[in-house]
Amino acid sequence: MRFKGFFWEKVSGFYLFLKGYAILGFNYRTRLGEIDIICKDKDTTVFVEVKYRKSDRFGRAEEFVSEGKRKKILMAAKQYIREKKLEGNFRFDVVAINGFKIKHIKNAFEGE
Repeated sequence: MRFKGFFWEKVSGFYLFLKGYAILGFNYRTRLGEIDIICKDKDTTVFVEVKYRKSDRFGRAEEFVSEGKRKKILMAAKQYIREKKLEGNFRFDVVAINGFKIKHIKNAFEGE
């Protein structure tokens, strides 16, 4: 794993923790995709994609969560839900870091 990605994922996890989220795990990987952070926001399981950009010169970090990336996150989330036998509410968020500014986007995209 690249150090930069690892670092910003941990920063994002700490940021979410300070906002009251319970962190369940980092870097859940399957052959279908990866989820950077899995956490709980009250009764909702949240799957979080972390995107970092040094600057917004070529676009903001949140603009780099492509359709293909979203599909991979959805497939990995489905597998996680099956493995853990979870029920209830689920949400897909993005933590976008542009330089040193953190933006948490709740419901950044929809699951099926």
